[in-house]
Amino acid sequence: MRIDGRKPNELRPLRFKRNFTKQAPGSVLVSCGKTTVLCTCTIEQSVPPFLLGKGKGWLSAEYSMLPGSTGRRKPRDRAGKVDGRSVEIQRLIGRSLRAIVNLEKLGERTLWIDCDVLDADGGTRTASINGAFVAMVDALRSLEKKPSDKPLAPINEILKDSIAAISLGIVDNKVLLDLCYEEDAGAEVDSNLVMTGSGMFIEVQASGEESVFDQKQLDSMLKLGKQAIGEIKLEQMKALGSNWPLD
Repeated sequence: MRIDGRKPNELRPLRFKRNFTKQAPGSVLVSCGKTTVLCTCTIEQSVPPFLLGKGKGWLSAEYSMLPGSTGRRKPRDRAGKVDGRSVEIQRLIGRSLRAIVNLEKLGERTLWIDCDVLDADGGTRTASINGAFVAMVDALRSLEKKPSDKPLAPINEILKDSIAAISLGIVDNKVLLDLCYEEDAGAEVDSNLVMTGSGMFIEVQASGEESVFDQKQLDSMLKLGKQAIGEIKLEQMKALGSNWPLD
């Protein structure tokens, strides 16, 4: 039996609360067990200098943990100094989402994804990706309703697929899905999986924490993670309802 009573292959309760803030065109409060992340998507009608005049858009992501999100206060990032873990995570979020966005169809616009952790209990990076996708869909839907001198392709052409992510690990030689903080802190192997809704891999991270793992354990994590991605996609579809952009 796990710390919170779940089965090894059981997700924590997953919820998406859309339109959580008023200003961002896409804002989602995603909760995964006791982990809570605010994901917003804003759209700029411009692109970085290296893309000017190319008719292509861009997507960039930022991630942070608020000071009160952990048991011990986490200092804020100051004067452009971002800790290494945050840099790693926001790069993961950005490249994962860019994998399912057709930047040529987006036009010369920038999608800004901001993920702020309110409560951290493990799986903050995967929760951020799951919530960011929902926020991005809402932001693009809002753009469809606004007149613009820049042509906008249909959302089902801008988005090539959906995306979801999940954490896994090996604890006491058992493969577990969706680790909470206590499990993650004691895991022999830590893994994160990012996939499209159609079942294609975007990122596979797996590392031994003072331990090793074999092919059978890796295959077990991938199989369990793929099943979980399907469950998360269904929750994203349920949350978006008629706004779901894909067939």
